[in-house]
Amino acid sequence: MRRVIQLGTMFVLATAMYGQTAVPPDGLREKALLLERQGKDAEAGEAWRAILKAHSSDPEPYAHLGLLEARQAHYTEAAADYRRALAIGPNIPALHLNLGLALFKGGDLKGAIQEFEPLQKQTPESSPDNLRLTILVGMAHYGLAEYSKATPYLKSASERDPNNLSLLLALAHSYLWSGQFNYVMGVYRQILTLNAESAEADMLAGEALDEMKDSDGAIKMFRAAAAANPKEPDVHFGLGYVFWTRKQYPEALVEFQAEVGNNPNHAQSLVYLGDCYLQLNQSDDARPLLQKGLALDPSLGIADLDLGIIDSQAGRNDVALRELKKALALMPGDVDVRWRLARLLHAMGRTEEANAEFEAAKKLNQAANEDLYRKIANGKLKNPDDTQTPQPPAAPAQ
Repeated sequence: MRRVIQLGTMFVLATAMYGQTAVPPDGLREKALLLERQGKDAEAGEAWRAILKAHSSDPEPYAHLGLLEARQAHYTEAAADYRRALAIGPNIPALHLNLGLALFKGGDLKGAIQEFEPLQKQTPESSPDNLRLTILVGMAHYGLAEYSKATPYLKSASERDPNNLSLLLALAHSYLWSGQFNYVMGVYRQILTLNAESAEADMLAGEALDEMKDSDGAIKMFRAAAAANPKEPDVHFGLGYVFWTRKQYPEALVEFQAEVGNNPNHAQSLVYLGDCYLQLNQSDDARPLLQKGLALDPSLGIADLDLGIIDSQAGRNDVALRELKKALALMPGDVDVRWRLARLLHAMGRTEEANAEFEAAKKLNQAANEDLYRKIANGKLKNPDDTQTPQPPAAPAQ
Protein backbone atom coordinates (compact mmCIF):
# COMPACT_ATOMS: atom_id res chain seq x y z
CA MET A 1 0.00 0.00 0.00
CA ARG A 2 2.81 2.42 0.87
CA ARG A 3 4.59 1.68 -2.41
CA VAL A 4 1.59 2.83 -4.44
CA ILE A 5 0.94 6.11 -2.66
CA GLN A 6 4.30 7.19 -1.25
CA LEU A 7 4.96 9.68 -4.07
CA GLY A 8 1.52 11.23 -3.98
CA THR A 9 0.64 12.17 -0.42
CA MET A 10 2.47 15.40 0.32
CA PHE A 11 0.40 17.95 2.19
CA VAL A 12 -0.27 21.09 0.19
CA LEU A 13 -2.00 24.39 0.65
CA ALA A 14 -3.46 26.42 -2.20
CA THR A 15 -1.91 29.88 -2.18
CA ALA A 16 -5.06 31.16 -3.85
CA MET A 17 -7.01 30.51 -0.69
CA TYR A 18 -5.59 33.63 0.87
CA GLY A 19 -7.48 35.78 -1.58
CA GLN A 20 -10.54 34.99 0.52
CA THR A 21 -9.01 36.20 3.78
CA ALA A 22 -7.77 39.37 5.44
CA VAL A 23 -3.99 39.86 5.30
CA PRO A 24 -2.44 40.18 8.78
CA PRO A 25 -0.55 43.45 9.38
CA ASP A 26 3.12 44.06 10.10
CA GLY A 27 4.42 41.29 7.84
CA LEU A 28 3.51 38.61 10.39
CA ARG A 29 2.12 36.29 7.71
CA GLU A 30 5.31 36.57 5.66
CA LYS A 31 7.34 35.82 8.78
CA ALA A 32 5.21 32.75 9.53
CA LEU A 33 5.55 31.48 5.96
CA LEU A 34 9.33 32.04 6.02
CA LEU A 35 9.72 30.11 9.28
CA GLU A 36 7.60 27.35 7.81
CA ARG A 37 9.76 27.14 4.69
CA GLN A 38 12.89 27.05 6.85
CA GLY A 39 11.53 24.04 8.72
CA LYS A 40 11.31 25.93 12.02
CA ASP A 41 7.99 24.37 12.93
CA ALA A 42 7.82 25.48 16.56
CA GLU A 43 8.51 29.15 15.71
CA ALA A 44 6.16 29.01 12.73
CA GLY A 45 3.42 27.59 14.96
CA GLU A 46 3.83 30.45 17.40
CA ALA A 47 3.57 32.94 14.53
CA TRP A 48 0.41 31.38 13.14
CA ARG A 49 -1.17 31.27 16.61
CA ALA A 50 -0.37 34.96 17.00
CA ILE A 51 -2.13 35.65 13.70
CA LEU A 52 -5.07 33.56 14.85
CA LYS A 53 -5.53 35.70 17.96
CA ALA A 54 -5.92 38.76 15.76
CA HIS A 55 -7.91 37.04 13.00
CA SER A 56 -10.02 34.31 14.60
CA SER A 57 -12.34 34.20 11.57
CA ASP A 58 -9.47 33.48 9.16
CA PRO A 59 -9.11 29.81 8.06
CA GLU A 60 -5.48 30.11 6.98
CA PRO A 61 -3.80 30.01 10.44
CA TYR A 62 -5.68 26.81 11.30
CA ALA A 63 -4.73 25.36 7.91
CA HIS A 64 -1.03 26.05 8.48
CA LEU A 65 -1.14 24.79 12.05
CA GLY A 66 -2.59 21.58 10.63
CA LEU A 67 0.20 21.44 8.08
CA LEU A 68 2.83 21.82 10.80
CA GLU A 69 1.23 19.05 12.87
CA ALA A 70 1.10 16.78 9.82
CA ARG A 71 4.80 17.35 9.17
CA GLN A 72 5.47 15.90 12.62
CA ALA A 73 3.14 12.92 11.95
CA HIS A 74 0.63 14.28 14.50
CA TYR A 75 -2.24 13.36 12.22
CA THR A 76 -5.06 13.49 14.79
CA GLU A 77 -4.06 17.02 15.75
CA ALA A 78 -3.62 17.96 12.09
CA ALA A 79 -7.09 16.72 11.23
CA ALA A 80 -8.58 18.74 14.09
CA ASP A 81 -6.90 21.93 12.81
CA TYR A 82 -8.05 21.27 9.23
CA ARG A 83 -11.62 20.77 10.47
CA ARG A 84 -11.44 24.11 12.30
CA ALA A 85 -10.24 25.76 9.09
CA LEU A 86 -13.03 24.13 7.09
CA ALA A 87 -15.64 25.29 9.61
CA ILE A 88 -14.63 28.83 8.60
CA GLY A 89 -13.86 28.22 4.91
CA PRO A 90 -15.78 25.11 3.83
CA ASN A 91 -15.21 25.55 0.09
CA ILE A 92 -11.42 25.37 -0.06
CA PRO A 93 -10.48 22.14 -1.92
CA ALA A 94 -6.90 22.10 -0.62
CA LEU A 95 -8.20 21.88 2.94
CA HIS A 96 -10.41 18.91 2.09
CA LEU A 97 -7.43 17.23 0.44
CA ASN A 98 -5.18 17.84 3.44
CA LEU A 99 -7.86 16.67 5.85
CA GLY A 100 -8.27 13.51 3.80
CA LEU A 101 -4.50 12.92 3.81
CA ALA A 102 -4.30 13.43 7.58
CA LEU A 103 -7.14 10.98 8.12
CA PHE A 104 -5.58 8.53 5.66
CA LYS A 105 -2.16 8.64 7.27
CA GLY A 106 -3.73 8.52 10.72
CA GLY A 107 -5.57 5.31 9.85
CA ASP A 108 -9.11 6.71 9.53
CA LEU A 109 -9.61 5.37 6.02
CA LYS A 110 -13.40 5.70 6.04
CA GLY A 111 -13.07 9.36 6.95
CA ALA A 112 -10.44 9.82 4.25
CA ILE A 113 -12.75 8.36 1.60
CA GLN A 114 -15.46 10.85 2.59
CA GLU A 115 -13.03 13.66 1.79
CA PHE A 116 -11.36 12.17 -1.29
CA GLU A 117 -14.40 10.89 -3.22
CA PRO A 118 -16.14 14.27 -3.74
CA LEU A 119 -12.82 15.83 -4.78
CA GLN A 120 -12.15 12.99 -7.21
CA LYS A 121 -15.56 13.43 -8.84
CA GLN A 122 -15.13 17.20 -9.08
CA THR A 123 -11.64 17.06 -10.62
CA PRO A 124 -11.38 16.66 -14.43
CA GLU A 125 -10.19 13.19 -15.39
CA SER A 126 -7.43 14.68 -17.54
CA SER A 127 -5.90 16.34 -14.47
CA PRO A 128 -2.96 14.71 -12.66
CA ASP A 129 -4.82 15.53 -9.44
CA ASN A 130 -7.65 13.25 -10.54
CA LEU A 131 -5.23 10.35 -10.96
CA ARG A 132 -3.76 11.01 -7.55
CA LEU A 133 -7.20 11.11 -5.93
CA THR A 134 -8.30 7.99 -7.80
CA ILE A 135 -5.31 6.12 -6.36
CA LEU A 136 -6.00 7.44 -2.86
CA VAL A 137 -9.66 6.40 -2.93
CA GLY A 138 -8.75 2.98 -4.30
CA MET A 139 -6.01 2.44 -1.74
CA ALA A 140 -8.26 3.57 1.12
CA HIS A 141 -10.81 0.92 0.12
CA TYR A 142 -7.91 -1.55 -0.25
CA GLY A 143 -6.71 -0.75 3.24
CA LEU A 144 -10.23 -1.40 4.57
CA ALA A 145 -10.24 -4.79 2.81
CA GLU A 146 -13.08 -3.51 0.60
CA TYR A 147 -11.50 -5.07 -2.45
CA SER A 148 -14.56 -5.03 -4.71
CA LYS A 149 -14.87 -1.28 -4.13
CA ALA A 150 -11.14 -0.77 -4.64
CA THR A 151 -10.92 -2.49 -8.03
CA PRO A 152 -12.70 0.11 -10.23
CA TYR A 153 -10.51 2.91 -8.87
CA LEU A 154 -7.28 0.91 -9.12
CA LYS A 155 -8.24 -0.30 -12.60
CA SER A 156 -8.90 3.27 -13.75
CA ALA A 157 -5.61 4.44 -12.26
CA SER A 158 -3.59 1.60 -13.78
CA GLU A 159 -5.07 2.28 -17.23
CA ARG A 160 -3.79 5.86 -16.97
CA ASP A 161 -0.45 4.82 -15.45
CA PRO A 162 0.17 1.43 -17.12
CA ASN A 163 3.87 1.29 -16.17
CA ASN A 164 3.22 1.55 -12.43
CA LEU A 165 4.15 -1.95 -11.28
CA SER A 166 3.12 -1.39 -7.66
CA LEU A 167 -0.29 -0.16 -8.76
CA LEU A 168 -0.78 -3.23 -10.95
CA LEU A 169 0.16 -5.51 -8.06
CA ALA A 170 -2.38 -3.77 -5.81
CA LEU A 171 -5.03 -4.21 -8.52
CA ALA A 172 -4.17 -7.89 -8.91
CA HIS A 173 -4.43 -8.42 -5.16
CA SER A 174 -7.80 -6.69 -5.12
CA TYR A 175 -9.09 -8.93 -7.89
CA LEU A 176 -7.73 -11.99 -6.07
CA TRP A 177 -9.19 -11.13 -2.67
CA SER A 178 -12.56 -10.16 -4.13
CA GLY A 179 -12.85 -13.49 -5.94
CA GLN A 180 -12.37 -12.10 -9.47
CA PHE A 181 -9.78 -14.72 -10.35
CA ASN A 182 -9.91 -14.49 -14.14
CA TYR A 183 -9.03 -10.79 -13.96
CA VAL A 184 -5.95 -11.63 -11.89
CA MET A 185 -4.50 -13.52 -14.82
CA GLY A 186 -5.05 -10.55 -17.14
CA VAL A 187 -3.18 -8.21 -14.79
CA TYR A 188 -0.51 -10.90 -14.34
CA ARG A 189 0.23 -10.76 -18.06
CA GLN A 190 0.50 -6.96 -17.87
CA ILE A 191 2.96 -7.22 -14.99
CA LEU A 192 5.14 -9.65 -16.95
CA THR A 193 5.57 -7.06 -19.71
CA LEU A 194 7.12 -4.76 -17.08
CA ASN A 195 9.00 -7.37 -15.06
CA ALA A 196 9.28 -10.83 -16.55
CA GLU A 197 10.97 -12.09 -13.35
CA SER A 198 8.39 -10.83 -10.85
CA ALA A 199 8.14 -13.44 -8.09
CA GLU A 200 5.21 -11.59 -6.54
CA ALA A 201 3.28 -11.70 -9.83
CA ASP A 202 3.90 -15.43 -10.18
CA MET A 203 2.60 -15.91 -6.63
CA LEU A 204 -0.55 -13.96 -7.44
CA ALA A 205 -1.13 -16.10 -10.50
CA GLY A 206 -0.52 -19.22 -8.44
CA GLU A 207 -3.07 -18.17 -5.82
CA ALA A 208 -5.63 -17.36 -8.50
CA LEU A 209 -5.13 -20.68 -10.29
CA ASP A 210 -5.39 -22.52 -6.98
CA GLU A 211 -8.72 -20.82 -6.29
CA MET A 212 -9.83 -21.79 -9.81
CA LYS A 213 -9.03 -25.44 -8.95
CA ASP A 214 -6.12 -25.56 -11.40
CA SER A 215 -3.61 -26.98 -8.94
CA ASP A 216 -1.15 -28.02 -11.69
CA GLY A 217 -1.09 -24.46 -12.99
CA ALA A 218 -0.78 -23.11 -9.44
CA ILE A 219 2.22 -25.35 -8.74
CA LYS A 220 3.88 -24.17 -11.95
CA MET A 221 3.39 -20.52 -10.98
CA PHE A 222 4.60 -20.97 -7.40
CA ARG A 223 7.66 -22.86 -8.65
CA ALA A 224 8.41 -20.00 -11.03
CA ALA A 225 8.06 -17.53 -8.16
CA ALA A 226 10.39 -19.56 -5.95
CA ALA A 227 12.93 -19.79 -8.78
CA ALA A 228 12.78 -16.04 -9.34
CA ASN A 229 13.20 -15.26 -5.64
CA PRO A 230 13.50 -18.13 -3.15
CA LYS A 231 13.38 -15.58 -0.31
CA GLU A 232 10.07 -14.02 -1.41
CA PRO A 233 7.80 -14.01 1.66
CA ASP A 234 5.14 -16.75 1.55
CA VAL A 235 6.32 -18.24 -1.74
CA HIS A 236 7.23 -21.62 -0.25
CA PHE A 237 4.13 -21.57 1.94
CA GLY A 238 1.95 -21.01 -1.12
CA LEU A 239 3.53 -23.92 -2.98
CA GLY A 240 3.43 -26.11 0.11
CA TYR A 241 -0.23 -25.33 0.67
CA VAL A 242 -1.16 -26.44 -2.86
CA PHE A 243 0.70 -29.72 -2.27
CA TRP A 244 -1.05 -30.04 1.11
CA THR A 245 -4.50 -29.68 -0.45
CA ARG A 246 -3.54 -32.48 -2.86
CA LYS A 247 -2.44 -34.62 0.11
CA GLN A 248 1.12 -34.69 -1.23
CA TYR A 249 2.50 -34.39 2.27
CA PRO A 250 6.20 -35.16 1.63
CA GLU A 251 6.34 -32.46 -1.07
CA ALA A 252 4.38 -30.02 1.11
CA LEU A 253 6.69 -30.72 4.05
CA VAL A 254 9.75 -29.66 2.04
CA GLU A 255 8.16 -26.34 1.09
CA PHE A 256 6.89 -25.53 4.60
CA GLN A 257 10.39 -26.27 5.91
CA ALA A 258 11.81 -23.83 3.34
CA GLU A 259 9.37 -21.11 4.43
CA VAL A 260 10.29 -21.66 8.08
CA GLY A 261 13.94 -21.45 7.01
CA ASN A 262 13.22 -18.00 5.58
CA ASN A 263 11.05 -16.96 8.53
CA PRO A 264 11.28 -19.07 11.70
CA ASN A 265 8.15 -17.38 13.08
CA HIS A 266 5.89 -18.05 10.11
CA ALA A 267 2.95 -19.39 12.11
CA GLN A 268 1.04 -20.93 9.23
CA SER A 269 4.07 -22.79 7.89
CA LEU A 270 4.87 -24.12 11.36
CA VAL A 271 1.33 -25.42 11.81
CA TYR A 272 1.02 -26.96 8.36
CA LEU A 273 4.50 -28.44 8.69
CA GLY A 274 3.33 -30.02 11.93
CA ASP A 275 0.22 -31.32 10.20
CA CYS A 276 2.37 -32.91 7.49
CA TYR A 277 4.38 -34.75 10.13
CA LEU A 278 1.14 -35.90 11.74
CA GLN A 279 -0.20 -37.14 8.40
CA LEU A 280 3.06 -39.05 7.99
CA ASN A 281 2.61 -40.63 11.45
CA GLN A 282 5.44 -38.66 13.06
CA SER A 283 3.54 -37.22 16.03
CA ASP A 284 6.65 -36.48 18.08
CA ASP A 285 7.94 -34.19 15.34
CA ALA A 286 4.51 -32.63 14.85
CA ARG A 287 3.75 -31.56 18.43
CA PRO A 288 6.43 -28.85 19.02
CA LEU A 289 5.75 -27.27 15.62
CA LEU A 290 2.00 -27.17 16.25
CA GLN A 291 2.52 -25.68 19.70
CA LYS A 292 4.91 -22.99 18.46
CA GLY A 293 2.63 -22.05 15.55
CA LEU A 294 -0.39 -21.89 17.85
CA ALA A 295 1.49 -19.66 20.30
CA LEU A 296 2.27 -17.27 17.44
CA ASP A 297 -1.28 -17.31 16.05
CA PRO A 298 -4.03 -18.75 18.31
CA SER A 299 -6.57 -18.45 15.47
CA LEU A 300 -5.12 -21.41 13.55
CA GLY A 301 -7.70 -24.02 14.54
CA ILE A 302 -6.00 -26.81 12.61
CA ALA A 303 -3.26 -26.76 15.27
CA ASP A 304 -5.81 -27.36 18.04
CA LEU A 305 -7.36 -30.13 15.95
CA ASP A 306 -4.02 -31.86 15.38
CA LEU A 307 -2.99 -31.56 19.01
CA GLY A 308 -6.36 -33.03 19.98
CA ILE A 309 -5.74 -35.96 17.64
CA ILE A 310 -2.25 -36.54 19.06
CA ASP A 311 -3.46 -36.42 22.67
CA SER A 312 -6.51 -38.60 22.03
CA GLN A 313 -4.30 -41.21 20.36
CA ALA A 314 -2.05 -41.14 23.43
CA GLY A 315 -5.01 -41.61 25.78
CA ARG A 316 -4.85 -38.07 27.21
CA ASN A 317 -8.58 -37.64 26.73
CA ASP A 318 -9.21 -34.67 29.01
CA VAL A 319 -6.43 -32.66 27.33
CA ALA A 320 -7.63 -33.76 23.88
CA LEU A 321 -11.19 -32.73 24.70
CA ARG A 322 -10.08 -29.17 25.54
CA GLU A 323 -8.06 -28.96 22.34
CA LEU A 324 -10.85 -30.26 20.12
CA LYS A 325 -13.35 -27.87 21.69
CA LYS A 326 -10.97 -25.00 20.91
CA ALA A 327 -10.76 -26.25 17.33
CA LEU A 328 -14.55 -26.44 17.14
CA ALA A 329 -14.91 -22.84 18.33
CA LEU A 330 -12.56 -21.74 15.55
CA MET A 331 -13.89 -24.07 12.83
CA PRO A 332 -17.55 -24.86 13.65
CA GLY A 333 -18.28 -25.90 10.07
CA ASP A 334 -15.46 -28.44 9.81
CA VAL A 335 -16.68 -32.00 9.48
CA ASP A 336 -13.42 -33.55 10.68
CA VAL A 337 -13.45 -31.54 13.91
CA ARG A 338 -17.02 -32.64 14.66
CA TRP A 339 -16.24 -36.26 13.83
CA ARG A 340 -13.05 -36.35 15.93
CA LEU A 341 -14.85 -34.74 18.86
CA ALA A 342 -17.75 -37.18 18.57
CA ARG A 343 -15.40 -40.18 18.60
CA LEU A 344 -13.56 -38.86 21.64
CA LEU A 345 -16.78 -38.17 23.55
CA HIS A 346 -18.00 -41.66 22.70
CA ALA A 347 -14.74 -43.18 23.99
CA MET A 348 -15.16 -41.17 27.21
CA GLY A 349 -18.67 -42.59 27.72
CA ARG A 350 -20.41 -39.28 27.03
CA THR A 351 -22.83 -40.86 24.60
CA GLU A 352 -25.46 -38.12 24.40
CA GLU A 353 -22.89 -35.45 23.59
CA ALA A 354 -21.19 -37.79 21.12
CA ASN A 355 -24.44 -38.43 19.29
CA ALA A 356 -25.08 -34.71 18.99
CA GLU A 357 -21.68 -34.20 17.36
CA PHE A 358 -22.17 -37.19 15.05
CA GLU A 359 -25.51 -35.69 13.97
CA ALA A 360 -23.89 -32.29 13.39
CA ALA A 361 -21.17 -33.91 11.27
CA LYS A 362 -23.82 -35.78 9.29
CA LYS A 363 -25.70 -32.56 8.53
CA LEU A 364 -22.51 -30.85 7.40
CA ASN A 365 -21.79 -33.74 5.04
CA GLN A 366 -25.34 -33.59 3.68
CA ALA A 367 -24.98 -29.86 3.05
CA ALA A 368 -21.69 -30.46 1.24
CA ASN A 369 -23.29 -33.16 -0.91
CA GLU A 370 -26.24 -30.92 -1.78
CA ASP A 371 -23.82 -28.19 -2.82
CA LEU A 372 -21.98 -30.72 -4.97
CA TYR A 373 -25.24 -31.81 -6.64
CA ARG A 374 -26.09 -28.18 -7.38
CA LYS A 375 -22.67 -27.67 -8.99
CA ILE A 376 -23.17 -30.72 -11.17
CA ALA A 377 -26.71 -29.65 -12.15
CA ASN A 378 -25.49 -26.15 -13.03
CA GLY A 379 -22.46 -27.41 -14.93
CA LYS A 380 -20.08 -25.67 -12.52
CA LEU A 381 -18.01 -28.69 -11.55
CA LYS A 382 -14.71 -28.11 -13.29
CA ASN A 383 -12.28 -30.36 -11.47
CA PRO A 384 -12.47 -33.76 -9.75
CA ASP A 385 -11.09 -32.08 -6.61
CA ASP A 386 -14.49 -30.38 -6.25
CA THR A 387 -15.95 -33.70 -5.16
CA GLN A 388 -13.83 -33.81 -2.03
CA THR A 389 -14.97 -32.53 1.33
CA PRO A 390 -13.23 -29.15 1.75
CA GLN A 391 -10.20 -29.10 4.03
CA PRO A 392 -9.80 -26.51 6.78
CA PRO A 393 -8.93 -23.29 4.92
CA ALA A 394 -5.63 -21.53 5.33
CA ALA A 395 -5.70 -18.08 6.82
CA PRO A 396 -4.63 -15.26 4.43
CA ALA A 397 -0.86 -14.97 4.35
CA GLN A 398 0.45 -12.14 6.44
